[in-house]
Amino acid sequence: FAIALSDSMPALMAGNGVVLKPDNKTALCALFGVELLYKAGLPKGLFQVVCGAGPDVGPTLIDNADFVMFTGSTATGRVVGEGAGRNLIGCSLELGGKNPMIVLDDANLDEVIPGASFAVFANSGQACMHIERIYVQDRLYDEFVRRLVTAADELNAEIGAAYDFTPEFGSLVSVQHMERVAAHVEDARAKGATVLTGGKARPDIGPAFYEPTVLTDVTAEMTHATAETFGPVVSVYRFSDEQEAIRLANDTTYGLNASVWSRELARANRIGAQLEAGNININDGFVTTYAAKGTPSGGVKQSGVGTRHGDQGLLKYTDTVNIGVQKRQVMAARAGLPYEKQLKTTLTTLRLMRRLRLR
Repeated sequence: FAIALSDSMPALMAGNGVVLKPDNKTALCALFGVELLYKAGLPKGLFQVVCGAGPDVGPTLIDNADFVMFTGSTATGRVVGEGAGRNLIGCSLELGGKNPMIVLDDANLDEVIPGASFAVFANSGQACMHIERIYVQDRLYDEFVRRLVTAADELNAEIGAAYDFTPEFGSLVSVQHMERVAAHVEDARAKGATVLTGGKARPDIGPAFYEPTVLTDVTAEMTHATAETFGPVVSVYRFSDEQEAIRLANDTTYGLNASVWSRELARANRIGAQLEAGNININDGFVTTYAAKGTPSGGVKQSGVGTRHGDQGLLKYTDTVNIGVQKRQVMAARAGLPYEKQLKTTLTTLRLMRRLRLR
């Protein structure tokens, strides 16, 4: 709902009609938003929704659009970008992430743990900007891990399937996606990672439920170490000095979101400025930057091109037109007039126009 509407509204505000292709598994959310717009008085037909599989409907949509905004995987983003390029139209791509969080040794764990739990497990880990890697400085590492595992266990006890807001933790979007998340965990487990909590599907609750999961001892050859899992799974690492944390956080092909926690804001900002990500959250996981609709939000490296929100998120839906008006023909050369004389006359005329405020 949030992505469909927050990308479509600026396009409408900029004077465009919109054709939205939502994910088939979440189409009802987008359709509900469009229904609200029409109830609010949006002109009939200005906002259209097309459902269907991406390979079936995507090329036709791109071939008939003036601009394309896409949110999804890096692999699909490349296909969308290629289609836009062939048609010489603009596109904005918000793609995958392997988002890191850095917890410095002066951080307040009473604030960090709830923030980290939300950043990792909100929406069952199905958010582009959610945290999948946490780097904790030596002094706090053991206590942080203990308390994060406790927080995950508390969520585990409150998993539920309901159409109200009573469950604290819900399902993944499909069985296929749950199997992908489980495969990442099993690959890590088989290669030596430690599963501190979770790590199991919950078919007793529903077909696509998977437990909140905390991993340690994750190494580079494991799929979860580098690929976007997009589920309720996080790996926790220990670090000693700040430069090590920055290097580890940046050691990814992605660059969508990053988080830094410290009691000292200047220190956190200094580290944040060295992270390769389009969104940097200080003492928060991802909500601060995403919720600030007045500022641009986008990714770097393999996390996409362009931005949503802010002035850039609005102006991308417009074409810049340069209109120049010459109020008086003072620059044209006069036939037979020597260059030096022409230059003197032109400069004198420009000074007079400036004095008379004619230009």
